[in-house]
Amino acid sequence: MAYETVLYETGDYVATITLNRPKRLNAIIGQLEDDLLSALQRAEESDDVRVIVLTGAGRGFCTGADMKNLDAGSQSDWSQVTTEEWIEANLPQRPRGQVRGDFQKTYSYFPAITKPIIGAINGFAVGLGFVLPLYCDIRIASNQAKFGTAFAQRGLIAEHGISWMLPRLVGISNALDLLYSARMIDAEEALRMGLVSRVVPHDSLMEKVMEYANHLATRVSPRSLRVIKREVYNALFQTLEVACEDFKEGVAHFLEKRPPKFTGK
Repeated sequence: MAYETVLYETGDYVATITLNRPKRLNAIIGQLEDDLLSALQRAEESDDVRVIVLTGAGRGFCTGADMKNLDAGSQSDWSQVTTEEWIEANLPQRPRGQVRGDFQKTYSYFPAITKPIIGAINGFAVGLGFVLPLYCDIRIASNQAKFGTAFAQRGLIAEHGISWMLPRLVGISNALDLLYSARMIDAEEALRMGLVSRVVPHDSLMEKVMEYANHLATRVSPRSLRVIKREVYNALFQTLEVACEDFKEGVAHFLEKRPPKFTGK
């Protein structure tokens, strides 16, 4: 299956999804949103995929909404209808109680994908293109990557859950700095803040990312990855007591080879 705005490749249990509008620095349009969602679901459903890598073609990871294509009609299509209805229709194989409503919204659906998602940040990640990496499980950046929220400079608010996710990654003070000022930061500052896990030379970015992805795909249990991902994201909403109860159930269902019955919501 071919997509108009993303590339989809697989090998050695890793799916690589590449945002593919390089002439526009992979700026987001409705078709890209639809293609990305479809590609992630394709990887989710494939038995030949255990880990997903998300990156961008050319000089940028993603520079946010494409202003040439941004209008009320197109924005409504993919932020209010397409994404959420698509998820509802295409994640039916898991009981709805196992996918939080928080993780069924535009951009925030990444945690509903049960497989690890690694963001390979190869260049500019700005505005909505800054939001996408936040919902990746792990972010590895090129030393040429640049990050910026952009919203305040455009008279916008902190959109698509960034006010919830960003402080959890970099702390409140750093999050407010990035949101208030909308200033650009380089990869090293992103690393110091905890926004990214690693910074590697630009020319070896995909090599290093694939090494890590292959490690996850071949040297740890896929079942463990699924359960751990669910535990970690749901624990963001839980008390320690409930998280501990879910841990016990996680061990029990693993040993007893049965579906889990988590009490956390």
